[in-house]
Amino acid sequence: MYRGHTVGVVVPAYNEAGFVGEVIETMPEYVDRVYVIDDGSTDGTWSEIDAAAQKANDEYGNDRAALAATDGGSPFETRVVPIRHERNRGVGAALKTGYLAALEDDLDVTAVMGGDGQMDPDILPRFLDPIIDGKADYTKGNRLLYKEFRQGMPKWRFLGNAILTFLTKIASGYWKMMDPQNGYTAISHHALENVGIESMYEYYGYCNDLLVRLNAKGMRVADVAMPAVYGDEESSIRYATYIRKVSSLLLRDFLWRLKVRYLVLDFHPLALFYVIGAVTALLGTAGGLWSLYAWTMYGHSLFVRGSLSMLLLITGSMFLMFAMLFDMQANEAREVQIHD
Repeated sequence: MYRGHTVGVVVPAYNEAGFVGEVIETMPEYVDRVYVIDDGSTDGTWSEIDAAAQKANDEYGNDRAALAATDGGSPFETRVVPIRHERNRGVGAALKTGYLAALEDDLDVTAVMGGDGQMDPDILPRFLDPIIDGKADYTKGNRLLYKEFRQGMPKWRFLGNAILTFLTKIASGYWKMMDPQNGYTAISHHALENVGIESMYEYYGYCNDLLVRLNAKGMRVADVAMPAVYGDEESSIRYATYIRKVSSLLLRDFLWRLKVRYLVLDFHPLALFYVIGAVTALLGTAGGLWSLYAWTMYGHSLFVRGSLSMLLLITGSMFLMFAMLFDMQANEAREVQIHD
């Protein structure tokens, strides 16, 4: 237990042989439950998980009496729970499996640490404390806050992350949030129980999808500053493809959030501002393109048509800016940044 609260950690792993065993071995002692999900690996990941889990559970069984004397002990007979997907279903699906197991075990806080060993277990309390102190319902890492923290991030990853940060800000409503792709996170039992984990996106866009769900339910999110750390393995993410796929997901999520948050659960005119702004801006853009075409092909006057199109575009842009401003104000109290 940590500060009188039960803590679980979900460890998704896909072809992480040589890394995942060390992740299990270095898990802090106060973690009550470790759910290690092998997402249909084709290498020796499952064997490594199984061996490390048996070793950890044997040691836990021997030390359980001693641990019971510290911080209330743990209510569980085993510590590491290995779970295997028969086929690769995506990192989001692996997290979903672990999250549902954590809900079943009724844990107070559930964190996520990757199976690649790139997440420092020593800084886990920085993710747990804001939740336990009642300042946040969900905490996530932020490698972009300080220049020295993002120095280890390759330039293409930084560019892709920056683009996804901007798109996720709009879609989720967490306008101060950065580095949405960071997988080092923690979530309270209350938030986990209420965001609809069962229908969470199952591939790499899960983290963006989860932020949108959290906002729709009015949850508080904290960014935790942390350095970027990369090992020897190559990332399987191809940002050109990834950004395209996640962008369509974020557009659907954005429209869903506006409906749920500002029309169904409550009402705020910003939803209408977004709709009016988008429609007007699109009409202005389409009108401008048609004006240029008519001027080029048929010699029609450009001034009147072009001016009206520009007026529509400017008006639509103003509606969108006001909608974003209202959205920022509505969510300002739901964002926290942890610098230390």
